[in-house]
Amino acid sequence: MSRRKPRPKSPAAPARVQAHAVRPEGPCPCGPPDAYAECCGRFHTGAATAPTAERLMRSRYSAFVVHDEPYLLRTWAPATRPRSVDFDPDTRWTGLEIEGTADGTLFHTTGTVTFTARYTHRGEPGALRERSRFEKADGRWVYVDGTFDED
Repeated sequence: MSRRKPRPKSPAAPARVQAHAVRPEGPCPCGPPDAYAECCGRFHTGAATAPTAERLMRSRYSAFVVHDEPYLLRTWAPATRPRSVDFDPDTRWTGLEIEGTADGTLFHTTGTVTFTARYTHRGEPGALRERSRFEKADGRWVYVDGTFDED
């Protein structure tokens, strides 16, 4: 999820964005019944690297939920990486649906993942549908870019 499309900021936006509370033993935001610490949390801490493009995409979605900017920047291809990630304080990510994948396995060097990420923005529901491109760099998957549509 590139989140390059700016959203208007609320006038009373706090100086520090508060992330959605996710506990290590609680469910992972990316969807499976696994605990966050054993699913995406291990990638966020650096204890493991995502083995496939889909797992990287899921972990990046979870990183948006918990506002893990260092992880997002670390897993972004250098050629397309922004200087920072602008988390919208009025957006709360509420669900992820994988619609399809192409390549992106242990045996590939590129891959794509198409997904829909649901959110609320100032209490209004919405969805971001993206087709993300990934590539392996130094043996690790990184996000390159994506094309997306919002409801």
